[in-house]
Amino acid sequence: MITNFFIPELNNHDVQELWFQQDGATCHTARATIDLLKNTLGDRLISRFGPVNWPPRSCDLTPLDYFLWVYVKSLVYADKP
Repeated sequence: MITNFFIPELNNHDVQELWFQQDGATCHTARATIDLLKNTLGDRLISRFGPVNWPPRSCDLTPLDYFLWVYVKSLVYADKP
């Protein structure tokens, strides 16, 4: 998926300032995956075993997820069903 979809999509856009952050799932931190992402993104990879090491299951990894779900939930429940 990274080779067939992600990297070609990166090449179609100007993403010189893009930082890629992922969780510590085993399939995401396999040596082949990390090496491929390092070659593509250089030092702009935030991941376990990446150039910017990030601990697995870090509560700081997905703060936007928490914000997004609270915001979406507030919109869904704005009017009582």
